[in-house]
Amino acid sequence: MKNYLSLVKFSHTIFALPFAMLGLFLGFFASGTLRIDWMLFLKVLACMVFARSAAMAFNRYVDRDIDKINPRTQKREIPSGIITARRALLFVVLNAALFIATTYFINPICFWLSPIALLVVLGYSYTKRFTFLCHLILGLGLSLAPIGAYLAVTGYFSWLPVLYSLSVLCWVAGFDIIYALQDEGFDKEKDLYSIPARFGAKKSLIISSILHIICALLIIVAGIIGKNQMPALNSLHWIGAAIFIALLIYQHTLVGPGKLDKVNMAFFTTNGVASMLFSIFFISDLFL
Repeated sequence: MKNYLSLVKFSHTIFALPFAMLGLFLGFFASGTLRIDWMLFLKVLACMVFARSAAMAFNRYVDRDIDKINPRTQKREIPSGIITARRALLFVVLNAALFIATTYFINPICFWLSPIALLVVLGYSYTKRFTFLCHLILGLGLSLAPIGAYLAVTGYFSWLPVLYSLSVLCWVAGFDIIYALQDEGFDKEKDLYSIPARFGAKKSLIISSILHIICALLIIVAGIIGKNQMPALNSLHWIGAAIFIALLIYQHTLVGPGKLDKVNMAFFTTNGVASMLFSIFFISDLFL
């Protein structure tokens, strides 16, 4: 179990999960009550875990030959032989099946859209082979969390969770570009596509900054629109938004061309804390 949790980097679930909870509680509010349906809460949580586990394991499976020759990734579970490629693929199939099965017990729209969601999150694994926009595809995969959770409660689309989904897309794409700086030279050598490999470190950091500026603007716009729809949103929401934006800015002070020793801190710690705090402040504002 420890090896499989490591395979899918289970601790990284913290990136999208808080925004899924945000979408879930937006849905509870939109349905006219803040009574928490704990069974639905568990189903959405299960969907997050199953979909992300399938996506990460599939990414490791597809990239196993690349990981084997990349010094940074040679110790991952499949290249090192801790988990065989066949067992990793079986793990993907199991989690994908559990994801679809769980959506069946949520509502029809989530069930019928579940294969499309899987197509996006699994399809990302191939994008580095043909487009430098792979970071945006990764962002798209994680951006399904808020709108998916909202659909689980309401069964219909709404602009507010879509705005938060778009902010997640830009946020994730921006910090994934920072993370990809570690493999700039390797990607160029092996003809793999990424924004750092295409534009170099300096321009990549500018692109990442632009995406994070758009993310911040989307969160502000969503907050203004949300205030009109939900008068309950007050100071706590804006405090959470301010902290989130401040941490976006902070991570860009940690890295630079030739300054990659703090990439993991910028990638995991800063973004994990940012998403968790924003979600906590947002949901607390709805209740308090």
